[in-house]
Amino acid sequence: MTPLQLFWDEADTRYDFGPGHPMDPVRLELTMSLIRAFGLDRLPGVTVTGAHPAGDSTLALVHEPQYVAAVRKAAETGQADPERGLGTEDNPAFAAMHEASAQIAGQSVAAAEAVWHGPGPSRAVNFAGGLHHAMAGSASGFCVYNDAALAVARLLELGAERVAYVDVDVHHGDGVQAAFYDDPRVLTISLHEHPRTLFPQSGWPEETGGPGAEGTAVNLALPAGTADAGWLRAFHAVVPQLLEAFRPQVLVSQHGADTHLEDPLAHLAVTLDAQRAVAASVAALADRHARGRWLALGGGGYAVAEVVPRAWTHLVAIAAGRPIAPETPTPEEWRAEVFRRTGQRAPERMTDGMDAGWREFDDGYDPANRLDQAVLATRRAVFPHHGLVV
Repeated sequence: MTPLQLFWDEADTRYDFGPGHPMDPVRLELTMSLIRAFGLDRLPGVTVTGAHPAGDSTLALVHEPQYVAAVRKAAETGQADPERGLGTEDNPAFAAMHEASAQIAGQSVAAAEAVWHGPGPSRAVNFAGGLHHAMAGSASGFCVYNDAALAVARLLELGAERVAYVDVDVHHGDGVQAAFYDDPRVLTISLHEHPRTLFPQSGWPEETGGPGAEGTAVNLALPAGTADAGWLRAFHAVVPQLLEAFRPQVLVSQHGADTHLEDPLAHLAVTLDAQRAVAASVAALADRHARGRWLALGGGGYAVAEVVPRAWTHLVAIAAGRPIAPETPTPEEWRAEVFRRTGQRAPERMTDGMDAGWREFDDGYDPANRLDQAVLATRRAVFPHHGLVV
């Protein structure tokens, strides 16, 4: 069994923008509670571990020192710094802003180190991570430090020559793309709702990488309303082919749960069953194309009791090599905790009751279909750079 390091620290819940903010840390607590209720943390080969917060030299792999200083100042004073995205509606300043953000970043960096230094195939999960919008000099979209980009940067620092980053959050992985847009060593692939209808209004198929790195930024912009069959069709029409051509030494993935049809901040119609299917596909792709080296991160997701805990528990179970059958009931003690913490009735099964199937793109496409048009636009933009047939 491939060893798994699951990164978790109760201090992760200090990443808290305050009452009423969509990024409610209860989603992390309920996820870890469900993981424990299923006994995933006690499986052979699974180690639950913490990490030291990222220090200034580590943060500087991606972030400007002046920005890190601004985060500290905003945390200490509570004063807004709108030019750096701090103290805004999306990113209100809070006392633990620097420490909590550095904690999550430190976990993703340590997870990258664990995967890279493993004696053979190795996996790590940091579901508190995946804060993919933060830029070098500014916070954005609920993200203060970009732990995903820091993990990739640390892998490069350790000697990785090819790192693939696959982002299936409903929002474009703009911060990670920006960090490596000119770096041919990093392939960033983002599947997201079309920028015409969703923040951050980037991630067009024409964004394909800077000079010398053409084709290493890949953007699949999906029409609002895309459901399971289309989402899975799009994923399998682009991601496996590019990973086979790029031959990454390690795969980093971001599994934002906000593609779900119940998510309040976006407009896709994906179910838990498709999210589970993509996590399983990513695991298989890491084994096939990255020698089993896989770091999985969380991300967005604002249906904090209904969706996020189940989606990321499936992710951890898949990474541990012990996937949970979709029809499995959720443990009664976890349901009681959900009601106690949120006042909501918890889901009773680890499924939304859907069949996560799709039709292969290469079996034929409809040029009048908006989903197929999106897939074609991406393949035409990037496949030729990798010697692939559109």
